Amino acid sequence: MFLTKLLLSNLIIVTCVLAGRRWPGLGGLIATMPLTSLIVLLWLYSDDPSQTMRLNEYVRGVLWGIGPTIAFFAALLLCLKRGMSVPLALLIGALCWAIGAVLHQLLLPSSS
Repeated sequence: MFLTKLLLSNLIIVTCVLAGRRWPGLGGLIATMPLTSLIVLLWLYSDDPSQTMRLNEYVRGVLWGIGPTIAFFAALLLCLKRGMSVPLALLIGALCWAIGAVLHQLLLPSSS
């Protein structure tokens, strides 16, 4: 089962890269599809179908995680448009994401 999970997950990443080489916008769209989240949901469910609360918490985390992800890509886009090097732009984007991730954990409503 682990090998199946590994192969399927890598297949999605390779598909995004290949599509992104030819059609960058489409590659980006595919990368932002909830494919990864869907796979994780399916793996979590297949591990223990009775753990619906775990799925609920996971989906809540994904939904709230959209904010830090938007911060990452917005910062990256702005940095690249300003002519910054890719490594510097990625670093700034990662810092924006990290700040958003800390806020995510501090503000995420608890399940209690």
